[in-house]
Amino acid sequence: MDNITIAIIFIIIMLILMLLRMPIAFTMGLVGFVGTIYVLSFNAALQMLGTTIFRQFSSFGLAVIPLFVFMGALAFRTGISGRLYDVAYTLVGHLPGGIAGTTILASAAFSAICGSNSATTAAMGKISLPVFKKYNYQPLLYTGTVAGGGSLGIIIPPSVALIVIAVQTEQSIIRLFIASLVPGLILTGLFLLSILILCLRYPELGPRGPKTSLKAKLLSITGLTETFLLFMLVIGGMYAGWFTPNEAGAVGSFGAIVIGLVRRTLSLNALLQAAEDTIRVASMAVLLITTAVLFSRFLTASRLPFFLAEWVSQLPLSPLIVLAVILFIYLVGGCIMDGLGFLVASIPITFPVALALGYDPVWFTVILTLVTSIGAITPPVGINVYIVSSFAPDVPIQTVFKGAFIFLIAYFVIIVMVIFFPQLALFLPNMLM
Repeated sequence: MDNITIAIIFIIIMLILMLLRMPIAFTMGLVGFVGTIYVLSFNAALQMLGTTIFRQFSSFGLAVIPLFVFMGALAFRTGISGRLYDVAYTLVGHLPGGIAGTTILASAAFSAICGSNSATTAAMGKISLPVFKKYNYQPLLYTGTVAGGGSLGIIIPPSVALIVIAVQTEQSIIRLFIASLVPGLILTGLFLLSILILCLRYPELGPRGPKTSLKAKLLSITGLTETFLLFMLVIGGMYAGWFTPNEAGAVGSFGAIVIGLVRRTLSLNALLQAAEDTIRVASMAVLLITTAVLFSRFLTASRLPFFLAEWVSQLPLSPLIVLAVILFIYLVGGCIMDGLGFLVASIPITFPVALALGYDPVWFTVILTLVTSIGAITPPVGINVYIVSSFAPDVPIQTVFKGAFIFLIAYFVIIVMVIFFPQLALFLPNMLM
């Protein structure tokens, strides 16, 4: 049996184990280790296991993940997300579906200092659901809005998913951050437009909130100051060359601590909870990267990625059709398993194929992130939906999923836009860098 066949068999085994709910990190590590034994030898697999684990866990570059996660956790625990919600509500709360629009804007703003879709969903759910109920919003709209808005967490920088992919594919983190900014903002606008159109057609879903004066709106903008400064310090500092990504994460975390101390919202308990959140998320991400390296080295030894890249490049099909097939696989994969885990597991296979087709790696990464993030609001996994359901146990889970589907059209629109107009993702990093 040749190495290509062995690799395909082990990939099928990996997918079966994933569908049986075995943790993705353990699945990739097991398949990578056993597969290397078959392709090379037991001694080679053992040596690869030891060196890979040591190099990844001692890698200075991976420190960027816990630092950015810690910044987001501190922002949540110190009440920054609540102040963002107040600002957004003052600005757009009086429009049809205004509180839903408020939640989307606040989610986008919080994503800019968070980097996690689940954390964004939890933060917005805790704050907004009582307000939705107060103004008699229908469960279909308010639960779907919180779940949909939370999905912006891994698109708008700083995104943990983009950091993980950058480390895995040896791309520039700051370039990926800048590239995802415009698509993330456009998607936010499409979410707002979806809510406005829906509530104009069905006003009972989202009644208007009370109007606020122009003076109140202008004064409320000052509530964005700390978030804007933190975002500009981190992203602007990396772009200007003041900080490396690791240093930017450390500076951002320190800035969040200073904000909490100045506002007197950072208690010892909040600091410990933020640290606990960070350990949980960062350890998962680092373990995923480590086992993904094991898996990718097994694939490299089998030569499967190079075989696929050469085979696909010689197919009598246009690159656009091949891209459509790849994106469909990611759409399905993101729906049936953890999106970040599926990205990490599949990148060693799809990335060489995309490069062989001549696609820009930054553009391809942004597209994959957009497609895979849809899985956060679709069954059966839909992590954001389950988080919202935990805050609204009186709402059937089917209703939450149905509400989240409101935003699927916006996702498909932005994906098509970025595919046919690549400069939406590339012009900003090309101009600035």
